Amino acid sequence: MLVEGSSRRLLTVDDHVGMAVSGLLADGRQLVNRARDEAAAYKEFYGEPIPGKVLAERIAGFVHAYTMYWSVRPFGVSILIAAWDKDGSSLWMVEPSGLTYNYHGCAVGKGKQASKVELEKLKLTELSCRDVLKDVARIIHSVHDEVKDKEFELEMSWICAESGWKHKMVPKDLAKVAEEEAKAALEEDMDDD
Repeated sequence: MLVEGSSRRLLTVDDHVGMAVSGLLADGRQLVNRARDEAAAYKEFYGEPIPGKVLAERIAGFVHAYTMYWSVRPFGVSILIAAWDKDGSSLWMVEPSGLTYNYHGCAVGKGKQASKVELEKLKLTELSCRDVLKDVARIIHSVHDEVKDKEFELEMSWICAESGWKHKMVPKDLAKVAEEEAKAALEEDMDDD
């Protein structure tokens, strides 16, 4: 039985940075703690919030170091880092190997290929955060196999004008409406087939 909120995979690193974790949750928590330390150290040294690119590169370097030595095991986690800074919004993916890439939209984890195909159909640069909620919920539910996969709790967070350019969880009422609309759209697609 899944207890609501017991397995959070969307975490806040700093006011303007959020992180999504896919893989071993304990490894993800370690990377989130490392990212929080990096963000705090950057703010203390430079007097301004850490840019998303800098944070992604620092975390990628840390992750890569764990692939180089036999005495430590590599991290079993892929992460997405979303940030808002003076250059605007950015989304970074850090792989378990330490490679990092910048995206407009990205998927990690078990259903990433099917999710990427669906994300490519969206015009992400033209949509607002509120507009894309239903599509994201639909994509997540469409790649989830109820027979093979365990139960999950849909989590959504954003960094946009509605959240004051801070990383916050999407309000529960909006998330619930988006999830209901997504499930209805999926049922409609199944009925059409």
